[in-house]
Amino acid sequence: MSQFENVTAVKKANIYFDGKVTSRTVLFPDGTKKTLGIMLPGEYEFGTDSKEIMEILAGGLKVQLPDSEEWIAIEGEGEFTVPANAKFKLVVSRVTDYCCSYIQE
Repeated sequence: MSQFENVTAVKKANIYFDGKVTSRTVLFPDGTKKTLGIMLPGEYEFGTDSKEIMEILAGGLKVQLPDSEEWIAIEGEGEFTVPANAKFKLVVSRVTDYCCSYIQE
């Protein structure tokens, strides 16, 4: 899906890591939400409240998922899922465009 229809975009940005990671929240009529964002090169650790599906639209990074020693490389496009109440690490090698979907289970 390259665009979203009939949604509400929240003007205020979500800003993390001194502005190196930013996103905007998109709210859907059914109550679900996604964020659209950009990550600059760097090393980051995030925590989740709900299950998240991270869709990488462009860029380059490695992700270390919870309870894993393995790093998964994504160049260009890709996707990974992080469970609720977990932490994951990212090493972003070049500017990365992403869409994060929050899944309530």
